[in-house]
Amino acid sequence: MSAIQEAATKSIRPYRSSEQYLYAMKEDLAEWLKDLYGLEINVASFLEVLETGTVLCHHANSISRVARDFGQAFPGLARKMPLPTCEVTCNDFAEPGTFQARDNVSNFIQWCRKEMNIKGKDEAVMFETEDLVLRKNQRNVVLCLLELARRASRFGVRAPCLVRMEQEIEAEIREDLRLPPEESPLRQPRGEPAGLGNLDQIVQHLISRCTCPVQFSMIKVSEGKYRVGDSSTHIFILRNHVMVRVGGGWDTLEHYLDKHDPCRCTSMSRSSRTCKSCSSASTREKCGHSKNALSGAPKSKKYILQ
Repeated sequence: MSAIQEAATKSIRPYRSSEQYLYAMKEDLAEWLKDLYGLEINVASFLEVLETGTVLCHHANSISRVARDFGQAFPGLARKMPLPTCEVTCNDFAEPGTFQARDNVSNFIQWCRKEMNIKGKDEAVMFETEDLVLRKNQRNVVLCLLELARRASRFGVRAPCLVRMEQEIEAEIREDLRLPPEESPLRQPRGEPAGLGNLDQIVQHLISRCTCPVQFSMIKVSEGKYRVGDSSTHIFILRNHVMVRVGGGWDTLEHYLDKHDPCRCTSMSRSSRTCKSCSSASTREKCGHSKNALSGAPKSKKYILQ
């Protein structure tokens, strides 16, 4: 197996592609928390480390202290942005699944809403106490921590790699539109993705699996930027994951293709998955998803990556 095929295979973990993007984000957050606080945490122990709420409460208090220092150093800027002013009450001896753990998590959630203003239109990224304590909704735990990191980075808290890459993309867009840069005296370290030199070949390896009569289009526009269909998107390698910037969030390229590449949607439809590209009879014909196509007959390949 070539090095490129091996790298691409590593991005296809032994779990469903719908779980890949969540795994990648958990991995990034675990590395970030480990670097910030010297925690013994990784993607496997991510929820276990957080479930008592102790780490979350101390994280909130650390953010509040950084915000206070920022306000003293840059009073003019501080008046233009909401900064947290209160810290969180925390029981450091809470055990998993106890009322004390629930109190810690609840205190953190309330702090996010009140002090960091994650509410209203942003409420969709919040989670409830049971989502973490009983692990009912780990997705929103992850999304909440990413949103908190975005907001805290504005006044100097080091952000995870994904958030730093988001900021670089937004800065590039502002430059393309000839808009002034965001006003901030603090710059985050660059979120350098690993292995960018191999990105084209890894993308080629993943795209080449398309068996549609009309090849699923992904055209390189510039370094790390590709046109997918009618829109441009950014693609990076984050550790062993090929990540795609989608709207205001992230996805893995493998999961993105499962949702948008017609021939992949066909194979997934056998597991009750629906192709976004061929939800009607007319578009099924265009995608090659006629009755014959659904039989799994091989089709000619045409790779598009310039």
